[in-house]
Amino acid sequence: MNFPADFLWGAATASYQIEGAWNEDGRGPSIWDTFCHTPDKIVKNETGDVACDHYHHMEEDVQLMKELGLKAYRFSISWSRLFPNGDTRRNEKGFEFYDRLVDSLLKNDILPIMTLFHWDLPQALMDKGGFLRDDISNTFAFYASEVTRHFSNRVTMFCVMNEPQCMAHLGYSVGVHAPGLMLDDKELGIVMRSMLLCHGKAVKAMREASSQPIQIGPATTGTLCYPWDDSADALEKARQLSFPSGGEGICFSHNWFLDPIVLGTNKVEILSLTAEDFEIIRQPIDFLGINIYNGQQCDANDYVPRYQGYPRTALGWPVTPKVMHYGLKFLYERYNLPIYISENGVACNDRIFADGKVHDTDRIDFLSQYLSEMKLAIDEGCDIRGYFHWSLMDNFEWHTGYDPRFGIIYTDYRTQERIWKDSAYWYRDVIKNNGLPDA
Repeated sequence: MNFPADFLWGAATASYQIEGAWNEDGRGPSIWDTFCHTPDKIVKNETGDVACDHYHHMEEDVQLMKELGLKAYRFSISWSRLFPNGDTRRNEKGFEFYDRLVDSLLKNDILPIMTLFHWDLPQALMDKGGFLRDDISNTFAFYASEVTRHFSNRVTMFCVMNEPQCMAHLGYSVGVHAPGLMLDDKELGIVMRSMLLCHGKAVKAMREASSQPIQIGPATTGTLCYPWDDSADALEKARQLSFPSGGEGICFSHNWFLDPIVLGTNKVEILSLTAEDFEIIRQPIDFLGINIYNGQQCDANDYVPRYQGYPRTALGWPVTPKVMHYGLKFLYERYNLPIYISENGVACNDRIFADGKVHDTDRIDFLSQYLSEMKLAIDEGCDIRGYFHWSLMDNFEWHTGYDPRFGIIYTDYRTQERIWKDSAYWYRDVIKNNGLPDA
């Protein structure tokens, strides 16, 4: 099962989840430092203070990527490592760290894809109101401009924000992520509007600051559906339910963020946008990054309840490969932009076996099924250009701490040793062959 000749195979990480060095070399605190250092917010009161210590193991980790054969690496940068207070004062040691990372990637023929913001807002900005602040979009645009001006001579592909849906839903609605707020719908709508304005102003500022042509897009997530059967009615219902306009958890949908950006429309009840807002928000983008893990099944009438004993991951998430076919199909139909799978993967109960190896057959099976369904979408005409496995290595998994393991590289947090899992060897072969083994 071969993929298009220029298909981009990669892996992804996020700064707070892997870097550690939380208070070294001038880095300022982020909302995740504050949240993790607050008792009983994280499982076992674990923190990202050290995580995978990537800050001190960066060269080693890039060599792992080279040995895996990665064509690209999607990583996020820590805003508070570059601008400790979220203002205009630069921290040069922070820029130097990411300079070394980018240069090392390029030296090893790995395309660097930089995500500007993966949830770790500088605490100094949160103290002033964060995304409830009127002028946060101007501050974010300055940050995006400075990053682009510095790195665009070497980095040509950027994600602006990662999963604004998760930030809004988990961080500002149900409060299990930083900053741990539980806002009403009116205030939640303010946060969502601020995120959209941040994105729009950032894209404009990045185009102006770039030293060469660059590609820019978001990395979004949300509930997607797939049909119970092959009937036209079930297919249409799945399409409709994938793009809701209201209801509980509405901020966990792709469309509240992508409709204003791509289509210049808004049908989400709690989000209020003006004509002037749309002029800012609807900036041309080059691609969609889609983070996709699972979906909801439906028939011609409504969602179909999951059956007793349905397959689940170590985090209890459902295993639903068909969402990689139909969910991507629906997104491409609606937005007609090239798609990169900016995240996909599975948390497993990985461990070191008696032979010193990590055997994760369940991950290989998961990826085989999901990638097969993605190939169906490609064969049906969806312009899907790359796949980024989440994650390169086991890391700090936000409010659930270190127990869930998403990596194809096992992290022994006691020693910081990296151990290839069976899935790493499998993924290396997928990349080398540009396709899946024949069944």
